[in-house]
Amino acid sequence: MNSSMKTNPAETALISQRLAEWIRAEIRVQGGTLAFDRFMELVLYAPDLGYYVAGAARFGRSGDFITAPELSPLFGRCLAVQCAEALKRLDGGDLLEYGPGSGALAVQLLSELERLGCLPNRYWLLELNPELREQQRALIQSVLPHLYERCLWPRDQVEGFSGVVIANEVLDALPVQRFCVGEDGAVLEMAVIERDGKFAESAIPIISPGLHQAVAQLQARGLASAPGYTSEINLRLGPWFAALSQGLERGLVLLIDYGYPRAEYYHSSRSMGTLMCHYRHQAHSDPFVYLGLQDITAHVDFSAVAEAGMAAGLDLAGFTTQAHFLIGCGIERYLAAMGEDPNLLLAAKQLLLPSAMGERFKVLAFSKRLSGPWCGFGVRDLSDRLWMDNPTLAPAGLF
Repeated sequence: MNSSMKTNPAETALISQRLAEWIRAEIRVQGGTLAFDRFMELVLYAPDLGYYVAGAARFGRSGDFITAPELSPLFGRCLAVQCAEALKRLDGGDLLEYGPGSGALAVQLLSELERLGCLPNRYWLLELNPELREQQRALIQSVLPHLYERCLWPRDQVEGFSGVVIANEVLDALPVQRFCVGEDGAVLEMAVIERDGKFAESAIPIISPGLHQAVAQLQARGLASAPGYTSEINLRLGPWFAALSQGLERGLVLLIDYGYPRAEYYHSSRSMGTLMCHYRHQAHSDPFVYLGLQDITAHVDFSAVAEAGMAAGLDLAGFTTQAHFLIGCGIERYLAAMGEDPNLLLAAKQLLLPSAMGERFKVLAFSKRLSGPWCGFGVRDLSDRLWMDNPTLAPAGLF
């Protein structure tokens, strides 16, 4: 598929049609109902058709959403400070970026790490989309031709890795299960069905392994129990972190995304969940339109992320808001050195203000055989908030 597919009605219609046929076939195979996480997996990652693997016009002002690296180079420069601290403590190492998108963050990190005298030995870009891989190659070769040879594009998880792992807005795109609480208090699964030729959700007895137990654990903490309550739960975090930890010999893992600790995620006021779709910078809640052409995400439960990472053998190294993290990494110094550029100041506000990305986005870090403290969490570490619903689950010494 070419990157212009979103402006070509014939191509976009064909993508949606082929995806719909695939989903209908799976619904038939599964006896009339399809778990929501499988539906989400297909529309985002189906070979040649899924949103993240077909076409390249996803990011920036011409795509569907803008990530922090596209918003301002300040983001990557600050993140580079944290990477440099880890690389120095490791006495060298590599960088591994999950879902590098347009390649903007890779360019920002490499440029600033070079300026800091702390370049990684190699920069691994783990990208599923072949067109985005080509876009990343072209960008790095154009902007940083002398560093291009350090960059590698693996097709799968990197083994024996030592260095810094970065995943910016990756976890929110992992497929999730959806559930609801019936009027009688029974937990039901929200599955995808076909009705009158269209896809829809239907509340059915649970069919996904592990979902009943996961929701029961939430309800044991007094969460997600009111009749009518609907939300998401990510049962794929465990395998994702198991693969990451298996490949990581030693280093620091930085995860940046939007979401909440568990007690906030499943608060009674958030009774319809967090599922959101993005199409051409418009946010809406219908996952059954624009198949393969729109992003589908769910906010991240950072408490579940922390538990999954630790279960995989990683050590929790910090949790804070994006604003606190960027301040800890010196964004004020960068702003002062770059003068009073109005566009730069506006972008900085977007990155820092609570009403923009400053508090909505969080940064969670893990380490493996590498000790802190870390500058990004030096202003304010909020790790204790991850277990406010049940402090007994927190790592020793946190409370």
